[in-house]
Amino acid sequence: METQSAVAATTLSYAYPDGTEALSDITFDVARGETVGLVGPNGAGKTTVFLCLAGVLQASAESLQVAGLDPRNSNDRKQLPARVGIIFQNSDDQLFSTTIKDDVAFGPLNLGLSSDEVRNRVAEALGQVGLTGFDERVPMHLSGGEKRRAAIAGVLAMKPEILLLDEPSMFLDPRGRRELIGLLNTLAITKIIASHDLDMILDTCQRVLVLDHGKIVAQGLAQTLLGDAALMSAHGLEVPYRLR
Repeated sequence: METQSAVAATTLSYAYPDGTEALSDITFDVARGETVGLVGPNGAGKTTVFLCLAGVLQASAESLQVAGLDPRNSNDRKQLPARVGIIFQNSDDQLFSTTIKDDVAFGPLNLGLSSDEVRNRVAEALGQVGLTGFDERVPMHLSGGEKRRAAIAGVLAMKPEILLLDEPSMFLDPRGRRELIGLLNTLAITKIIASHDLDMILDTCQRVLVLDHGKIVAQGLAQTLLGDAALMSAHGLEVPYRLR
């Protein structure tokens, strides 16, 4: 792997236990600090890519490096949670404590950090997402946009090198969506964003990977690929409104 790659995958494949092939020989890399969109129709394999990169699913590959680790290696896999953070589609899947503070502190506490370091990380992460002062708020009482930012704060408190965001604008109203885009553009770490919201992809990503039936069918500049009506139509997508 080149030193500037945050993610480098060569012929990454994954089949589910019933034999269904979810990913077939996909090859891509993501540079450190880059934000890349992962787009494709439902069932294309986007979430499976994330689960393989995070070591949740055991993929096969000629080579696979994520934040300098190989998710296929058991020792490396144990280190991945501190380096790779996943934001799930539904924030309620990530917010389970009685207060925002406890939710954000959960990951750092499991790293065995001191109480002072945990407090500092919680304060810093909440500040990054614009939720300073929300420490004692109850997650279930937050708006959709606030929940999404709280979920992101919980991951940022781990100080990951890479963020994997699965449909991050889903369930958000226009204000929450705008705030999310602004937040993502301020985070100076490597991000891969899987989404059907192609206008948001245009606002956050310079480059995209187009995935369909477990294969990467195109990769290149976001403006170029997302504006290609034939490519979008062939893979169950639509050209973003402002590129029409």
